[in-house]
Amino acid sequence: MSMGEEALPLDEIDRRIIRATQAGLPLVPRPYHAIAEQLGLSPDEVMARIEDLREFGVIRRIGVVPNHYRLGYTANGMTVWDVDDARIDALGQRVGELDYVSHCYHRPRHPPDWPYNLFAMVHGRTRDEVAAHAEAIAAILGSSQRARAILYSTRILKKTGLRIGE
Repeated sequence: MSMGEEALPLDEIDRRIIRATQAGLPLVPRPYHAIAEQLGLSPDEVMARIEDLREFGVIRRIGVVPNHYRLGYTANGMTVWDVDDARIDALGQRVGELDYVSHCYHRPRHPPDWPYNLFAMVHGRTRDEVAAHAEAIAAILGSSQRARAILYSTRILKKTGLRIGE
């Protein structure tokens, strides 16, 4: 049975774990142990439940969300590319693995005004650095790339996912 055919029923303990972690994990050496202590659960139960939530797609990923501006990366640009659809998955994978790309994804085109189908957020300290990164991406994309642009950030937006209430 595929994951799409069965949903994980959330109980009150799952909801408590989600509420305790949705704003971020504690910045301590053993964050799951701290969550367990806060909720009066065992660390093993917290970790097993989080793994179940990941397996069933309730939690899609656990990762760091840095504030690039505070780290000195103030010339952030969303690079957008018109890439051959037959090669976008493989090429997107390669672009997404670059250390200066925080996220990379496939989106539908909206012709004639928006021909782009591959998006990659590039971080740099200057616009020249971002442009150099875009040139490196262009080399990876090669002849599969037909058009491109860089859309520079003008302000930082709230970086949070979906939240559930009390």
